Amino acid sequence: MNDLKLGEHDVLSTLSPNSLIGALIYLVVFVIAAMLMSRGLRTAVHVAMTRHAHIDRTTISFVQQLASAFIWVLMLILYAHLIPVLRAMGTALLAGASIASVVIGLAAQSTLGNLVAGVAITIYRPFRLGDTLQMASPTGTEIGTVEMISLGYTTLRTPDARLIVLPNSIAASQVMINLSQTFTPWQMSITIRISRAADLEAARRLAINVAAAAVGEKAVSGCYLVRMEPSAAVLELRLKAPDAASRDALRSTLLETLAQRFAQAETGAGATEPASFS
Repeated sequence: MNDLKLGEHDVLSTLSPNSLIGALIYLVVFVIAAMLMSRGLRTAVHVAMTRHAHIDRTTISFVQQLASAFIWVLMLILYAHLIPVLRAMGTALLAGASIASVVIGLAAQSTLGNLVAGVAITIYRPFRLGDTLQMASPTGTEIGTVEMISLGYTTLRTPDARLIVLPNSIAASQVMINLSQTFTPWQMSITIRISRAADLEAARRLAINVAAAAVGEKAVSGCYLVRMEPSAAVLELRLKAPDAASRDALRSTLLETLAQRFAQAETGAGATEPASFS
């Protein structure tokens, strides 16, 4: 019985916050708890955004990051309060807290400014995730789609896949043009020149079918008659490439396929010149 009591006493003394091993064990427990809570928060946010499309993604994403930071800060405070050595150290440093806060505030002025600007962006919503913005940058005027709004920075991706990282303070203060309703990234067009004697409607349908087979029906804007010349009609096939990297390769493939299909269909039968594409 005495051995059992001594063993229990040894375990309790080992797990005591006063001991080094106990402090390390509690540190691991608090870190794991913070990680689990942060992961649970991310999962809950993902489920909410998936099930409820009407929920604003920008606000939820920002609140998620803010809540994750709060969880880690809370765990750090609780851990420091639990460990007697850290609690005593905090009490000793309390007298210099005012001076330390002033120094930290001055040193982290830009960081705190970005945080406050991020909160302002979330509240006033001048732009949201997925919006296409035109802005001034050191390289000139840039256009990019908002991919992320974090606690300190806003990230945009340009049509050619470059990333633009803006401090929230700049994103909230500079003038931007929201092009979400008008800008179509990776738009491309192919000019088709055929004889006026050809069946224009059949030529339009054939061009649309070729483009739809290459990029899908949703990516094809249409094929329109843009000019009538004395001996030719000019059509313009308009579509969107999947991305900037494949735009040139897609154009080359479409030019080759259109030439083959128009020759097989004999859309310009009776004309002195075959159809041309550019």
